[in-house]
Amino acid sequence: MKILVTGGAGFIGSHIVDALLAEGHSVAVLDDLSSGCRENLPASVPLHVGDIVDPAAVAAAFDTEKPDAVCHQAAQMSVSRSVREPLFDAKVNCIGLINVLDAAVRHRCRRFVFASSGGVLYGDVTVPAPETTPANPVSPYGITKWVGERYLGFYAAEHGMTAVALRYSNVYGPRQNPHGEAGVVAIFSKKLLAGEPSTINGDGRYVRDYVYGPDVAAANLAALTRDSPRLSAGSLTSLNIGTGVGTDVNELEAVIRHEVDAVRSTRGKTPSPAPRHGPPRPGDLRSNLVDASLAETVLGWKPSVGLGDGIAKTVGWFAAGLS
Repeated sequence: MKILVTGGAGFIGSHIVDALLAEGHSVAVLDDLSSGCRENLPASVPLHVGDIVDPAAVAAAFDTEKPDAVCHQAAQMSVSRSVREPLFDAKVNCIGLINVLDAAVRHRCRRFVFASSGGVLYGDVTVPAPETTPANPVSPYGITKWVGERYLGFYAAEHGMTAVALRYSNVYGPRQNPHGEAGVVAIFSKKLLAGEPSTINGDGRYVRDYVYGPDVAAANLAALTRDSPRLSAGSLTSLNIGTGVGTDVNELEAVIRHEVDAVRSTRGKTPSPAPRHGPPRPGDLRSNLVDASLAETVLGWKPSVGLGDGIAKTVGWFAAGLS
């Protein structure tokens, strides 16, 4: 199958590209390289450098590649930026999505997978939220993800596409940049490896569900390729992608610092410093967890990498870049 991955040079997108190639699919990428980079992609993968807000750039990529399916990862992905710049957030996450959907319809794409966000969609929840939980986004980023699902449902019904919205919890892992929902993992890793203290926003008691990037890529692979009665033409299926396990920022920092100190000790360096605390960040939820049991039923997917192993792999990747 020929699949176009928007945002495919980024953190999550490039792991999806790797997963698709490993299964023998043909892949092309559309990315403006604002946060992704060419080095994340194999040289054999065609890269169209363009902004999804530009309909001509989107049309050119589709006209060249003529994909059978679309995996839409391109987005404005910072909650804090959405609070500061809600118009920019809406342009990328709504207008950009519509541009990609229009091109997919024109090329009769059979399946469309959309990166949504359980990490912000449900608002503050203290137990893992299933997909039936009423949407309660409190940031512009969450609002545009919810609106994006509504557009996706309309296009699926109107044009007979099979549409899947994957509601990610907080995704982390190798190749991560500091701007997404779990950007704190990248920020802390880089700071601590450099021997600098991490800064925890507020009291640090912000609970999140952290899911490993390659696990998320496996969910996208299944959503693009799996046959299931729940994945039918003309319908939208929304699925949570997470672990259901909560970790607050204080605990997360301690796990990262432990792995960083193991690296630093092998290089003859002193342990990394204790964290500092700064002001709370606007738009942050106190607690957010997702129940991903439906994804196991529909996609046969469940997370395979726990937080400890995932953080070790992630710190190792950042450390290798500094060696």
